[in-house]
Amino acid sequence: MDLEGKRIVVVGGSRGLGKGLVEAFVARAADVTVVARNTDAVQGAGEQTAVTAISADATDADAAWRIMDQTRPDIVIMNAGAEPPMERIDRISWEAFTTNWNVDVKAALHWVQAALTLPMTPGGIVVLVSSGAAVQGSPLSGGYAGAKRAQWFIAKYAEALSEKLGLGLRFRVIVPRQMFAGTGVGDTGITAYAAAAGRTYAEQAATWPDMTPRAFGDTVADLIGKTDLAEAMVYAVRGDTGVTVIE
Repeated sequence: MDLEGKRIVVVGGSRGLGKGLVEAFVARAADVTVVARNTDAVQGAGEQTAVTAISADATDADAAWRIMDQTRPDIVIMNAGAEPPMERIDRISWEAFTTNWNVDVKAALHWVQAALTLPMTPGGIVVLVSSGAAVQGSPLSGGYAGAKRAQWFIAKYAEALSEKLGLGLRFRVIVPRQMFAGTGVGDTGITAYAAAAGRTYAEQAATWPDMTPRAFGDTVADLIGKTDLAEAMVYAVRGDTGVTVIE
């Protein structure tokens, strides 16, 4: 897939990995729309890169349908998510435990439903950005790992329904299998696990491969451009091993 001129919506694209994805798509001359909750952050992204910026809550079903209808994207990247509350399993409250279910999973469901029901144009791709926690767990972040795995199931259910209805849509999962220093979720996790291990932040961060959000974005953009994500449903991305197929 040549990304030049492709209409791409990045939900949660004003900072962290989302911003890296936006920068990578813009560098490939895509027509990018950034959706983020923080108006200032959205405007900042719009000033820094050639994008259309829309301020909206990713968990708002009406916003998902409205933006999908307005933009009619070729590709949707679902990167929106909450920073997980970090606490031991015997101490975490139910409200904190379900934080990522109420944000990450809820947002994924609404945007996938909009893609299926409008529907997107045949050949369209919806990518859910999950987490390595969905593979190996994350004992200090409550329900985060389960929520990120639930996104896989949403993608699988949507893919099966698309095939049944003859919609011609693909639903895929990208799994960053490392923490990223300098991002909200990454810094939250690195700080908590450093404290638990008796390490400094820098020592804990050094246990992960070196990969910037922009490098992550370039890797994902190249993967989409070269493969159309037709080879598999779930792909892992990591700084030292690049892209590997999970399933």
